[in-house]
Amino acid sequence: MKALIDEDRCRGHGVCVSVCPEVFDLSDDGFAVVRVAEIDAADESAAKEAERTCPERAITLS
Repeated sequence: MKALIDEDRCRGHGVCVSVCPEVFDLSDDGFAVVRVAEIDAADESAAKEAERTCPERAITLS
């Protein structure tokens, strides 16, 4: 599974980082970035929660 962030939608709320810091981080500019190329199976549930709870719907998992 991979995560993508729509940079045009992200407003830097940081919900994804608080829910799944293994996959997401904030850049120096304060916007979400993906930390890993491939999400580990152990982190998939948290990544899905981050996708579901993103206020801007900026996260897509595939």
